[in-house]
Amino acid sequence: MKLTVRDIAENVRRVLMSSFGMEDPDSDLMVAEEIAITLPARVILYNDDEHTFDEVIFQLMKAVGCSRSEGEQFAFEVDSRGLACVFEGEMTDCLRVSSVLEEISLHTEVKF
Repeated sequence: MKLTVRDIAENVRRVLMSSFGMEDPDSDLMVAEEIAITLPARVILYNDDEHTFDEVIFQLMKAVGCSRSEGEQFAFEVDSRGLACVFEGEMTDCLRVSSVLEEISLHTEVKF
C-alpha cells in the first residue's frame, strides 16, 4: 500500500474538520511536499498456554510461508520472550498473515 505524505495529511485534516463540524477549506491553501512512502507494518504473535508447539509451527508455516526450522525459531522466541515479530511488510500482507494465524485463535497484533 503506497501512501504519500499529502494523502495522509489530507485524510487527517478531513477527519478533524468533520469532527468539529467545519466545512472543507479551499484545498489550494494546503501545501505539502509529496514524498512517496510505504508504511511498514509488523505482525506480533503473543504466547499462550492453549496451543502446542506443532500447532503454532504449522500455522506459522501456513501464514508466513516459512520453513519448519524458521517456524520452530519463531515458536521458541514466542515461548521464551512472550511475543515475537513473525512478519514485516505492507499492511495488506500483515492483515492476511494475522488472519491466518488467528484461524486457530492465536493472539496477534498488527503494528506500524
